[in-house]
Amino acid sequence: MFIVYALAGVFCLGLAPLFGKTVLNSMNPVTAFVLRTAIAAIIIATWFLSARGYNELLTVPPSLWILITIEAILAALLGDLAYFYALKAGNINEVSLIMACAPLITLVLSYFLLHEMVTTSQVVGAFFITIGLVLISFQ
Repeated sequence: MFIVYALAGVFCLGLAPLFGKTVLNSMNPVTAFVLRTAIAAIIIATWFLSARGYNELLTVPPSLWILITIEAILAALLGDLAYFYALKAGNINEVSLIMACAPLITLVLSYFLLHEMVTTSQVVGAFFITIGLVLISFQ
């Protein structure tokens, strides 16, 4: 089932930059980022409250609050803001391909920090992503 979710995520993440680039042609990246984040927060909060998820929220220990705060700052704030600035300034295709290299960072750091197992096929895939990035940078 995770493959269905992953493919749905890939489709959505592949489609979203088309709308983002269109908006960023006439708007500051920070303004667009704030609007997108506010809209997403309203939708998620409504969904969360209607599903009565707040009971679990009350039981989350402080250590997990710290970790999710760090994740939010890195992904939802700094990463997305950098992405919006890159999307405004650069070619949508190049930006998307470079952003697709994020799993390389995850692969390396998960091995060293979380002691996750890295398979040969993952290393080969990471190699091809890196080669692709090098090839697009020579235009």
